[in-house]
Amino acid sequence: DLGCYGGRDASFGPVSPHLDAMASEGMRFTQGYANSSVCSPTRFALMTGRYQYRLRAAAEEPMRSDPITRATLGLPPEHPTLPSLLKKAGYATSLLGKWHLGDLPNFGPLKSGYDHFYGFRGGGVDYFSHQSGGKADLWDDDTPVVEPGYLTALLGQRAVQMVAAHAKDSRPFFMSVHFNAPHWPWEGPDDEAESKRIGGAIGDADGGKLVTYNRMVEAMDRQIGLVLKALDRTGQAGNTIVIFTSDNGGERFSNTWPFTGKKTELLEGGLRVPTVVRWPKRIRRGVVSSQTTMTMDWLPTLLAAAGSRPDPAYPADGMNLLPTMVAKAPAVPRTLYWKFKANAQRAIRDGDYKALKIGKNTFLFNVVDDPLERSNLKRRYPDIYKRLTEAWVAWNMTMLQSDAKSATNANSGADWADHINTPAIDRAAIDDGAPWPP
Repeated sequence: DLGCYGGRDASFGPVSPHLDAMASEGMRFTQGYANSSVCSPTRFALMTGRYQYRLRAAAEEPMRSDPITRATLGLPPEHPTLPSLLKKAGYATSLLGKWHLGDLPNFGPLKSGYDHFYGFRGGGVDYFSHQSGGKADLWDDDTPVVEPGYLTALLGQRAVQMVAAHAKDSRPFFMSVHFNAPHWPWEGPDDEAESKRIGGAIGDADGGKLVTYNRMVEAMDRQIGLVLKALDRTGQAGNTIVIFTSDNGGERFSNTWPFTGKKTELLEGGLRVPTVVRWPKRIRRGVVSSQTTMTMDWLPTLLAAAGSRPDPAYPADGMNLLPTMVAKAPAVPRTLYWKFKANAQRAIRDGDYKALKIGKNTFLFNVVDDPLERSNLKRRYPDIYKRLTEAWVAWNMTMLQSDAKSATNANSGADWADHINTPAIDRAAIDDGAPWPP
């Protein structure tokens, strides 16, 4: 949806001028991936630098909103995380926005390396009432708070305040600003009436439209612009790494062209995400990189930038992107893996090729030449299909296996008119890791 990736709103005007400027001032990756096609599994990977399938709670696709689940499953406080490792390296750490990795009393940002937290703990909240399912979910550290305002603006305002505070602190800082925009419910800054209409039913399948979605993106972009301006104003911009990315591909109203698929699907549209990095003192302006990236890369990358490294007991699965970012290292081929419980989905990308399984249907695509995933090459190149699918099976044996009790979600034909004959979701499906169908 971003202008720097070709996106335009319904009137063909840019919806993301500040992010577009950030891309022109730094580096834009064209082959960035999320670790999952839904939010909370990707967040486990961001925090740990490892495939999320190593942790049972990350089998929830996504973490459910009921308090029992969120209080019993989550990110183990004893697990090293990006903020906890940076904290050991002398950084002040804060999370503003979405957490979604387990609830109190057993889990929370302050238990996993953040010094400060301002935001919400669940998967999504109403932008005006800050509630989900009729329950308030806005916190300042571990204290619930009530503050009027459009949530995207509240998060941006707090981020600007934190930037100013860090300018007066001798310590370096790590700040996660996790906007929920443009996550449902579909409410722009002027849509408080819509908030009152839907009440606590924030998964509003009967609401939204393209112009609303674009206003949500614009509102987020506006706040990012204010944060970038605050870094400039306080003299911290030059030596501050700023990363913009997403925890899953587009959903419902998002324009994922030239990809097919949406959130909950291992098609490129459910996994490809914008990945923009700015670091004025170290990254040249206007760089475009074809290096494949994945969410779990940011832990080893940022630790390397801070002169630190992952905990040896929890080696990172991600790649250190620092040489790509600052030393002009050429793009290197990688092998990346995914699985998703709904519709028994599997995917592996190796170099330019991607093997994909959805239900009983299997495919081989060259996603560089064919990002739309239309030309199934598995009969044409059976050796490549065999090599990739066997590699996926071997990798899967090193991960936790599917759990019949875990939550999952998908887009069915009953809800999405363009998903003709897509079956209802089998939430009890188990992928036993058997060889792929020929």
